Amino acid sequence: MEKSKERLKILERIDEFERAERWDEDVEDDPETIELLPNEIDYLNKRLSSKIKSWIANFLGTRFFEKMIKQGALRIKEVRGIENFLAVKGGAIITSNHFNVADNYVIWHSIKKHMKKGLKQKKLYKVIREGNYTASPPPFRMILRHCNTLPLSSNKETMRKFMRSVDILLKRGEKILVYPEQGMWWNYRKPRPLKNGAFRFAVNAMKPVIPMFITMEDSADIGPDGFPIQEHTLHIMPAIYPDENLAKPENVKNMREQNYALWVKTYEEFYNKPLTYLK
Repeated sequence: MEKSKERLKILERIDEFERAERWDEDVEDDPETIELLPNEIDYLNKRLSSKIKSWIANFLGTRFFEKMIKQGALRIKEVRGIENFLAVKGGAIITSNHFNVADNYVIWHSIKKHMKKGLKQKKLYKVIREGNYTASPPPFRMILRHCNTLPLSSNKETMRKFMRSVDILLKRGEKILVYPEQGMWWNYRKPRPLKNGAFRFAVNAMKPVIPMFITMEDSADIGPDGFPIQEHTLHIMPAIYPDENLAKPENVKNMREQNYALWVKTYEEFYNKPLTYLK
């Protein structure tokens, strides 16, 4: 099967961005960024309409991704280190590498049975980019807007509302997924340098970060884009806790560096080779 020309161009752009160290930029054409205003977002789902839309979005999203798993289009081979997730009680930031629109579902599918409080299913909140919330086309618009997503914003007042909401969610015991690499690089296997945001959220609320890293292996099956379908292994590492004796900037830096070091160790051990970047 001929490989997708669009995918090949994306891979070329990834190599270009890696050489230029443009680590946090998206290599694909994202939806237009339309400013998200404070009155356009209900981060904590306080309104009845928000609760209803959230239920519908989660139902549709679950049905879509579970169908992918059933058909073999999305494959989760193994989960390693679930004991590290279970060791964290209460609120936490989850970090993960970002390489596919379905990578968050690899995480959710792997941890959801461990996120029940009695008969109630706890949620996994996801921080997303502004344009994905404000300008995504159907049919994914409903999911991206209401499937427990927390959009960033270029509007200062909205961002203040975002920060307050993240703090409230963490302190009430929720788990929030953040992609600290920022941009999505399709099927990119290496860890990239991390931004501060995820660790700032954790330090502000004095909550831990649970580093997760997803590795990939080519299966024997070829997808419709002409590339091998990937088999995913989710690695869950021991939580990183803020140090009460450090100032915020030092704490953020310390947690970010620990997270990156754990990702690099996982990458090198799984793929059995040292991490090197293109020059």
